Amino acid sequence: MSADRPINADVTPPEEGPEPVAEPKTTPAPRRRSPIPGPIKLVAVLVVIAVGFIVLAIIGGSGSKKRDDSAAPSTGTTVAKGNAAPSPDSSSSSSESESESESSEEAPSTDAEELGYPAFATANTTRIGGSDPATNAAATALAVFPSTNEKQRPVAVAMVSTEDWAGAIAAGVLMAEPIRAPLLFGEAEGVPGATKAALDSLRPQGGAASGGHAVLAIGDVTVPSGMGAAKIKAGDAASEAAGIARLRDRLAGRKPEAIVLASSSEPAYAAPAAAYAARSGDPVLFTEAETLSQPTVAELRRDEGVPVYALGPSSAISGEVLKEVEELGTKVTRISGSNPVQSAISFARYEGGKFGWHVADPGHGFVLSRSDAPLEAAAAAPLSASGSWGPLLVTDSADTLPSELRGYFLDVKPGYTTDPTRAFYNHIWIVGDTGQISVEQQAEVNEIAELAKIGTQE
Repeated sequence: MSADRPINADVTPPEEGPEPVAEPKTTPAPRRRSPIPGPIKLVAVLVVIAVGFIVLAIIGGSGSKKRDDSAAPSTGTTVAKGNAAPSPDSSSSSSESESESESSEEAPSTDAEELGYPAFATANTTRIGGSDPATNAAATALAVFPSTNEKQRPVAVAMVSTEDWAGAIAAGVLMAEPIRAPLLFGEAEGVPGATKAALDSLRPQGGAASGGHAVLAIGDVTVPSGMGAAKIKAGDAASEAAGIARLRDRLAGRKPEAIVLASSSEPAYAAPAAAYAARSGDPVLFTEAETLSQPTVAELRRDEGVPVYALGPSSAISGEVLKEVEELGTKVTRISGSNPVQSAISFARYEGGKFGWHVADPGHGFVLSRSDAPLEAAAAAPLSASGSWGPLLVTDSADTLPSELRGYFLDVKPGYTTDPTRAFYNHIWIVGDTGQISVEQQAEVNEIAELAKIGTQE
């Protein structure tokens, strides 16, 4: 980026109004809290659950060792709390003073962990860090649909088994217009607690956009009693994805503008498809690496002429499979990288006419999950179709930000010359607990995403 030409140079600043008058800081008098609406309580419960698991992970896991090390005095001296005898020339008051000093040094770290910071949020990142995919999906749904009134509730929700990562990725398309159905996870024998709590708040009633159905059930899941459902029969990845594509076409009332072809055996390469399907309404179909799956063939024939974009290298989807697709009269474009991290970045950068994110500049939202956690990627899809809309990126390490991803974030790092309030900004959702993506990695992402001064006005 040029120091002579800031990123936001072409943005016309709004007309300036009168300077705001700074009011003196005052300490507000205590007041009674207003009653908290029921939906907000449910949202708060899910957030507390997520933060609680983060704190437990930090305290009880390997992170606790790092925290203890950082809390030690900078001199490297080890303090044995409660066991150190005072020296002969030390008074009891001096000993108490040292004890208080040690306690005060550790207090900020403890308070930060109790609040959930920085694991819960930083200036440029927000974490959805539940202990399992069902909790993360419920928290995501409520982040997008706060449900404090009827207008904030979705018409329907999609429900997929926690054992069905491919069905969950394909279900991302149901979050697109006109349906706008967020994903929740179910089970064959019942409804997970987090899913039930979310449903109690979301209260989908069905409507024209969902064909009158409150639940779009995919595969082997139990639908809560009293809720009307459209059901996609359980099957392999290709069969379920084809069923979801047909449901999408029927509810949208039109053919898709494009189709995303993903690997049914390499979830790390398939994961970014969920976010794009939610954003675009382009369905996801699956294929085996060496053979084009027959349910996918049937769908490609039904939507003949719709361009296909294949995600991943030849190890995920072979050249022979792409030739089979072209023989059906369909143009195919491969979007790939040397590994899942790079492949997701290539997809984020890609522009092919109306297709693609084309995120190659600052001022965007992003979602970051682990490459080996496709259920979390699917759960996060609604975040890519709301708020600051942006692509899914993946990291292949719990503790270390991959160099390719760091380079990409630096390429789209926002900057300003004179006025930071007129600049563009990036925001990153972190999906997964601190065992999947550590606080250290989150902090590094936050640092890279921070708005930077890039020059001075002449």
